[in-house]
Amino acid sequence: MNIDGIIAVSGKPGLYKVIGQTKNGVIVTSLSDGKKMAMSSTSQMSALQDIAIYTYTEEIPLVDVLEKIRIKEEGKAAIGHKSSAAVLSDYFREVLEDYDEDRVYSSDIKKVISWYNTLQREGLAVESVEEEAQVEEVKEKTEEKKPKAKSKATTKSKTTSKTKAKPKKK
Repeated sequence: MNIDGIIAVSGKPGLYKVIGQTKNGVIVTSLSDGKKMAMSSTSQMSALQDIAIYTYTEEIPLVDVLEKIRIKEEGKAAIGHKSSAAVLSDYFREVLEDYDEDRVYSSDIKKVISWYNTLQREGLAVESVEEEAQVEEVKEKTEEKKPKAKSKATTKSKTTSKTKAKPKKK
């Protein structure tokens, strides 16, 4: 699952894809409705690739948790994020058996499930091994088709004449 460039913005619903930078922030596109907007650098933005879920032994990267949900659901949508806290907790326990219940709140579980459903709806919840294989095949094909670039002839350097400065008269 490729979540590079996908961010969550505090106070804004949904996920956003970063498409560019501005002087004071970034330009993003909403994954839900496709609208472009500028986000100020003062907005609290979190890249999904930097988020991790606490377990009793270690922190599991969010991409791995989303991959486990994708495998459990066979690439289909997960349960609704508006389900009760008990249902969400039971579902998350099936996905990640040893998540730390003291540090992972039901609101965090709602976000993860909501994010997975958004990524799945947009077609981004796909198997990453296939993506890597496809990228490698494309690279190999383009390398075979491209002829080697010829080296350019060395450019003639222009010589400039140095002029002496005239002494100033007093």
